[in-house]
Amino acid sequence: MRAVTPGAAPGGSGPEHGRDETVEQRADRLWNELLQELRVAQTGVQILFGFLLTVVFQQRFTELSETDRDIYLATVLLGAAAVGALIAPVSFHRLLTGRRLKPQIVRWASRLTMVGLVLLLCTMASALLLILRFVVADDIAVWLVGGMVAWFVLCWGLFPAIARRNATRSHPTVTGAPPADRT
Repeated sequence: MRAVTPGAAPGGSGPEHGRDETVEQRADRLWNELLQELRVAQTGVQILFGFLLTVVFQQRFTELSETDRDIYLATVLLGAAAVGALIAPVSFHRLLTGRRLKPQIVRWASRLTMVGLVLLLCTMASALLLILRFVVADDIAVWLVGGMVAWFVLCWGLFPAIARRNATRSHPTVTGAPPADRT
């Protein structure tokens, strides 16, 4: 069975019709692309999480205010949740390999990756807040964190959305299909 880009003739090929590949070939390609993305995200979140785990063993940790301890706790829990979501696609693949479910695995893995990125954003914001409270006044720290969250949202969300919109305008066969279903 061939995957057909909406609006394209079945079996069509060339840039105006998308790729001419089977559903399985497309799933394999999307899976490989997702793995490359996950390698970057997993490395970053694991390094951040590892660093967060060491903070509690520092001598000055006992000097943190109750608010800072709460922020630290939230940061560690968010980091753990991000690690879980970003590593989950590996588990999906391992447990479902050989069952001819690659397109479904790709969809689930894509969703989990997006959840993981949102959790990573929250982890980064929380970690920044904890650190910046030691460097600047609390109200300034909140504004700085808000600015960094806006930057992440621009880089990770708005810029890709603009690129997708522009691609849809210039190539009418490109659709707003779910992330795992796009080429």
